Amino acid sequence: MGVHQGSSLANKILVLNSGSSSLKWKLFSNDPANSLKAVVGGLVERIGTKDSQINATVYQSLKPVKATFQQEVPDHKAALTAVLAYLKDSYSRAIQQEVHSIGHRVVHGKEIADAVLISPAVKDAIRKASSLAPLHNPANLQAIEAAEAVFKDRPQVAIFDTAFHQTMPPAAYMYALPYELYESHHLRKYGFHGTSYKYLVGETSRLLARPAEDLNLIVCHLGAGASIAAIENGRSIDTSMGLTPLEGLVMATRSGDLDPAVVLYLADRLKMEPSDIDKLLNKKSGWVGLCGSSDFRSLRKSIQEGDKRAQLAIEVFVWRLRKYIGAYMVHLKGRVDAFVFSGGLGENAHEIRKLALADLQAYGIDLDLDQNATASSSGAQAIHSADSRVQVWVIPTDEELSIAQQTCEVVDAHEKQDHEAKAA
Repeated sequence: MGVHQGSSLANKILVLNSGSSSLKWKLFSNDPANSLKAVVGGLVERIGTKDSQINATVYQSLKPVKATFQQEVPDHKAALTAVLAYLKDSYSRAIQQEVHSIGHRVVHGKEIADAVLISPAVKDAIRKASSLAPLHNPANLQAIEAAEAVFKDRPQVAIFDTAFHQTMPPAAYMYALPYELYESHHLRKYGFHGTSYKYLVGETSRLLARPAEDLNLIVCHLGAGASIAAIENGRSIDTSMGLTPLEGLVMATRSGDLDPAVVLYLADRLKMEPSDIDKLLNKKSGWVGLCGSSDFRSLRKSIQEGDKRAQLAIEVFVWRLRKYIGAYMVHLKGRVDAFVFSGGLGENAHEIRKLALADLQAYGIDLDLDQNATASSSGAQAIHSADSRVQVWVIPTDEELSIAQQTCEVVDAHEKQDHEAKAA
């Protein structure tokens, strides 16, 4: 990574992931061997309320040191200022000079296909995409503007959740609606969790010791928000989420795929307003709609106690997941090198992995049930049997590290371009 303004101190990358009332942050160091390592991170919660809270964890020790303190934080700029004050007091007095660049997770970038250096035009694109991600993009933009104010001369990079899936062919991303709606309103499938998928493809390539461009993968990012992607030769060719994160798999509170006429029925017969329908499909459906709980640990306990609706919720979830697995095996022409499970649920719920890939030996997929039962988010682990033609892995995702890596790549390329232009 290049060193900002020639300072040997400037070897830190700050990663920001902003929500409407929260700011998740992580600081990475970049040593001379170009190895990124998380040193400290945390979360500012309940921004805009009197009971705002700042959590921090220092990683560079045998046992991570955690801190929590209350502080009124009226907005995202104040949140970032509070984080900077904490870092000065508890990590390094020179932290403002040590930060080389800032990487921002941005949920929706429409057709933007790469991480990009933030400029007025990029901010305008983020603003225009807010209609497609109204809960996320405005908050992402607030964090960008806060970072510009606090770190005035540092490069800022936007990493879009949608970027990784811009390699999908039109047959995968087009909706069968009047074409004019695509031309005038950009109505199409975009997909999400792209930062996670990019990281997982890279990690799978490393673990299998094969170039990413030689790999066909089916990657399951399963958590409260869940999606699945078909990866051909290292590139996304299809994914389950669509114009918004609502499409696709059943999730903790989201319905996933359903007949569009359901929306018309709710509006016409039940006289529901669009805002109420939106809340129903995004916040009151999925597992919580089927059985009253959105937490897998609670579902697991309820199933053990004989709760049939909890059992139904899992069965509906797995049925939809297997439906996509089958479709993506066809899209990959039957050549799948590996399945990858990640996300909070994919990493820790061995029951889900077992059910998702049950009885697929005829397709070359065979789990080692003992290895599957012990795999978790503690580290990457292969869970396929010796007889399985297709490898199956549990790989913990690290979206913040992926953002830091992409931030370095963008800033390095920009600095190299600047240097070459000055030399010319």
